[in-house]
Amino acid sequence: MLEVKNISSFYGNIQALKEASLEVSEGEIVSLVGANGAGKTTLLNSISGIVTPRHGRILLDKKETTHLAAEAIVGMGISQVPERRQVFGTLSVRDNLTLGAYLRLRRGGRRGRSDKAGVNQDLGRMYELFPILKERQLQAAGTLSGGEQQMLAIGRGLMAQPKVLLLDEPSLGLAPLLVKEIFEVLQELRESGMTILLVEQNARAALLISDRAYVLETGSIVLGGNAQDLIKNKEVQRAYLGRSSAAGAAL
Repeated sequence: MLEVKNISSFYGNIQALKEASLEVSEGEIVSLVGANGAGKTTLLNSISGIVTPRHGRILLDKKETTHLAAEAIVGMGISQVPERRQVFGTLSVRDNLTLGAYLRLRRGGRRGRSDKAGVNQDLGRMYELFPILKERQLQAAGTLSGGEQQMLAIGRGLMAQPKVLLLDEPSLGLAPLLVKEIFEVLQELRESGMTILLVEQNARAALLISDRAYVLETGSIVLGGNAQDLIKNKEVQRAYLGRSSAAGAAL
């Protein structure tokens, strides 16, 4: 469904990605693991149009998205849940979720018409997926706990009805039990048919729920394959799995 072909991305004269390539098939969870500064977020930002690659191609369902604006890429079916949640703190939980469906609600809508009925239906689905958000739906998002904000950020991303959901460090700053809950939701989404590209520094937890994975080092993809095989890979164990987190062990 998603193809990234030899992309190189830069910040000014600093090269952050070096001919990086990966593929995500429909219904998969694919993880991207690597150290801080390896280029993981840049890769997601390149896919979602926040950063424009200088070289290479990105395709969604065989249609090129490489040089499109971020809004157009969302309209084609790619939605990103950013690192550190970035919810709109002064707006209510419900309003944050509704903003995720902006392209579906504006005049003309994503498919040529406004989809108010579908948006209301999906709000109900988000409340089923994250019951705490229903309880907090009129509460300002900035007053939620870190875990609740992460649930809200994921829900907001899903409200765009994406074909591919990009997740950037969903476990960051969360207690192990909350990490376990978030990753259980990701598994549930995969079982419902959602396609997910997951960037996660908690490599063990990510690999345990993934179908396939890639390892990114200093802007280059250096390894890829079946996630369970990568867990057994001695180099991956040495570099990323040396100290399994409580969350990873719990999963």
